[in-house]
Amino acid sequence: MDDFGGLVSFHLKDLHSWQELFKHLIVFTPTESLGGVESLIKHPSSMIHASVPKAERDRIGVTHSLIRVSVGIKDVEDLIADLSTSLEDV
Repeated sequence: MDDFGGLVSFHLKDLHSWQELFKHLIVFTPTESLGGVESLIKHPSSMIHASVPKAERDRIGVTHSLIRVSVGIKDVEDLIADLSTSLEDV
């Protein structure tokens, strides 16, 4: 993307590997909110949607494997490397 950040969502194969992924990240910061110029990452089902019943989370697509990433103003190569390296360790 040019001029603005972007929001990307993806699913992990292993439902519980998000914690391991977050431990290995260097550039992305785990958070509950996705906004600002930082590069942020969150696990919605255990963070902001944790109080929503599981059936409702599943209905709206907030499954336990869902990861959301907010791309900030960091160098794109650094962001790709951070995610790639961290995903290899999951």
